[in-house]
Amino acid sequence: MRKAFNGIVGASALAMASAASAAITVGSLTPGTVPYAGPAPTYNFDPGSRPGNSGGNFVTGDIGSTTSAQPLGTHAGTGLYGGLGYYYVAGPDEGNPGTLDLTSFGDIGSISFVWGSMDDYNTLDFCQDALCTTILASFQGLAVNPTAAHSRIDPAQNPLVTFLLDGTDVSNFNYLRLSSSQNAFEIDNLAINPVPEPATWALMLVGFAGIGMTLRRRRQTALAQIA
Repeated sequence: MRKAFNGIVGASALAMASAASAAITVGSLTPGTVPYAGPAPTYNFDPGSRPGNSGGNFVTGDIGSTTSAQPLGTHAGTGLYGGLGYYYVAGPDEGNPGTLDLTSFGDIGSISFVWGSMDDYNTLDFCQDALCTTILASFQGLAVNPTAAHSRIDPAQNPLVTFLLDGTDVSNFNYLRLSSSQNAFEIDNLAINPVPEPATWALMLVGFAGIGMTLRRRRQTALAQIA
């Protein structure tokens, strides 16, 4: 039992040590697909599937739109672009900047979304507060994808981007802000991966310890029967 307890204490110490640092990084950049083949969206921005927002706009429109375009392949359909649906956009003609409220999720370990026509004039901010007075990390389209070429149809320019959070940023991140100096910065199929609460982690660790002890007893019993 002492070994199990020590294991729990060790895991807790490791978690506390990890929390001492903070980082938000690009975990992966996967070319877009038609139809969409990424993780199940927490929000696809259709009516009834939207977080709170300040600025920006939830719009629907095809490639002929003059101010924004649906990210490639993000809604079910048979057409080249995957069919029509709503997406979230920020830009001079669509409300700039646009901020999404993610406070209801608590600690967040990672997020992903399709970044439409990944442009060098798009800026993404991870913010602690609604006004973004504290910016935890900032990413510009060209920095994330050096081959950005403003294409609305190239899968490489409409990728599924996953961001990983670590340390104190896991709990400090609350708002996602999009801004664009031109029309426009579009995203769709936002998937959020919350981090389990500390109590949940503790229960999981206790459960693993219990399973380990049970397996050990079974092994000892089997050896005794063989002897």
